[in-house]
Amino acid sequence: MTDVRTLVTGRGLVESPRWHGDRLCFSDWSAGEVVSVDLAGRTEVIARVASLPLCTARLPDGRLVIVSSADGLLLRREPDGSLVTHTDLGRPGWNDIVVDGRGNAYVNRAGFDPTAGEAFRPGSIHLAAPDGSVRQVADDIAFPNGMAVTADDSTLIVADSYRHSLVAFAIDADGGLSDRRVWADLADGVPDGICVDAQNAVWYADVPHRRCVRVGEGGTVLQTVPVDRGCFACTLGGPDGTTLFVVAAEWRGMTEPEMVTPGTGRVLTLEVAVPGAGRP
Repeated sequence: MTDVRTLVTGRGLVESPRWHGDRLCFSDWSAGEVVSVDLAGRTEVIARVASLPLCTARLPDGRLVIVSSADGLLLRREPDGSLVTHTDLGRPGWNDIVVDGRGNAYVNRAGFDPTAGEAFRPGSIHLAAPDGSVRQVADDIAFPNGMAVTADDSTLIVADSYRHSLVAFAIDADGGLSDRRVWADLADGVPDGICVDAQNAVWYADVPHRRCVRVGEGGTVLQTVPVDRGCFACTLGGPDGTTLFVVAAEWRGMTEPEMVTPGTGRVLTLEVAVPGAGRP
């Protein structure tokens, strides 16, 4: 049995784990907080944003950017802790974000609001460029969730939860996306947050199956880590890059007043063989 340890407990809908320096940041959507935690489990709230979803990424210079979905903004956390507008996305309704090594921020959105019971429409990916411009760079992602950029900044990988797949794009010189392909067919897998490792494998978190799974390109399952609650996202970090951080909670459903059971959100850790690479 894999040795899964608990780093943080007593949280709500936890998402968007990001390792930076010697600490992990994660979002508690229920509380509207971005939280920093060290490996001893000491936590600090570093930002408060009333947004659902509430996802984050790091710019190449290390500053944190936060998707304020309700306002249609990317916020940037300055060294003094203040939040300023990084990019105006033009409308509300955004989900996950990843930033490549050139500062290109890829932000995705569903085509409908599942929490309001709206009819399905496929989602899209937009590029918020360093010059402040915003444009759509991909469409027809049934339900876009976690995203990752490979270490060489050449490929964007996107979790399409509804199509049970990971979709890859080549990142062009201008930040646009091309060469769309299915990177991995996950069979019954329902990918949420993802990360890439140094062997170009992807870890994905799976809420309904309560697990994290490592897959190779094409979909070969390399490792499965079962958990006792829904896994929303995962990332690799720690001193050697070999700590897998998993954010998990007891899932109730999209249309429930509380999508997870209050207080069940946890940050879990386990050691794996291959270190992280790329972003996040």
